[in-house]
Amino acid sequence: MAAIIKSPDEIEKMRVAGKLAADVLTMITPHVKKGVTTDELNTLCHEYIVNEQQAIPAPLNYGQPPFPKSVCTSVNHCICHGIPSDKKLKDGDIINIDVTVIKDGYHGDTSKMFVVGKPTILAERLIRVTQESLYKAIEQVKPGMRLGDIGHICQTHAEAHNYSIVREYCGHGIGSSFHEEPQIVHYGKPGTGEELVPGMCFTIEPMVNAGKRYSKVLPDQWTVVTKDRSLSAQWEHTLLVTEDGVEVLTLRDEETLPRTISHS
Repeated sequence: MAAIIKSPDEIEKMRVAGKLAADVLTMITPHVKKGVTTDELNTLCHEYIVNEQQAIPAPLNYGQPPFPKSVCTSVNHCICHGIPSDKKLKDGDIINIDVTVIKDGYHGDTSKMFVVGKPTILAERLIRVTQESLYKAIEQVKPGMRLGDIGHICQTHAEAHNYSIVREYCGHGIGSSFHEEPQIVHYGKPGTGEELVPGMCFTIEPMVNAGKRYSKVLPDQWTVVTKDRSLSAQWEHTLLVTEDGVEVLTLRDEETLPRTISHS
């Protein structure tokens, strides 16, 4: 299956959904603090998406077994797909909040790392390097680039800092479906894989572990953790390949990355 190329009308809907997803992360930021439960954060996100944005939280009831919440909250050694719970955040915790919003039938998908209180030097460095891996890959996206190039950029930067890239989970095409072709793995060889063309929409979302790359799924069949209980970080954006570069559909105002990057 090849990537679904978006029409101008579909691209407009992707921009709207992307902006809404970004706005959820901006909204929740001041609420991520010591003593709050991840379930309370989930409730705030759910109510904002449904009531303020008149949109749908894509994770809710997604998959098999159905995901029970509206966002994913992955704390410390949780790599991804953490289920919000009554566990309170404590000083020094790191947490990824992953938001996917459906508006007018189209998806915007993005995630961000947060720190509760003062981070350890290790946590701060892991978070920074993971975000740099994402940004370095985004900055090179343009027609003619190959999927292996994206993976190679993420992998090379993470491994240069003695971190490891999770291989079982990846980015993905996105549009009217939550997950479309192609799969975007965060490791690989330059010059291999499918070629990017204008109108493609997909996520890049590197998951980087402070220890070894190996993961395991908990009995809830969703929560993915590091096997060695090392810290894990992730950042994610939804992207559009343009005629000469890339547009970051889920960019937040706080970010230094340009919304559009041209390679002409």
